Amino acid sequence: MTATAGATTYDAVTIGDRLPAVVIPLTRTLIVATALATRDFQDVHHDPALAVERGSKDVFMNILTTNGLVGRFVTDWAGPHASLRRIAVRLGAPNHPGDAMALTGEVIAKDDGLVTVKIRGANSLGDHATGTVVVAWPARGDL
Repeated sequence: MTATAGATTYDAVTIGDRLPAVVIPLTRTLIVATALATRDFQDVHHDPALAVERGSKDVFMNILTTNGLVGRFVTDWAGPHASLRRIAVRLGAPNHPGDAMALTGEVIAKDDGLVTVKIRGANSLGDHATGTVVVAWPARGDL
């Protein structure tokens, strides 16, 4: 994952701002290692033959990894003082090895110290993840 702009502030954010896009290569190692790291031992995330037997074309990324990548995408943009308050992601097309996922985002709301970012993670099959992330920054005196 390539670092994005980073270190913005609540005051600097405007509705309609777009986050710098990030493209994540979907390697077999990434998919298997992150499934195991999140203690998701479902065979469809690490055993290609069993994934195919269950109707998939290959192993595929688990939702915990997707949520982690989405969170990292937003915090890389927001900077080290920001905190995630909520991640709401809906899964669509699976992330398979050999593809890439492009993460994009846009600020859609700003209210009372909270910013809502609409995110999209797309691969060659379509939208893998869509949803929103709510982020907050500390008050200026709390830094």
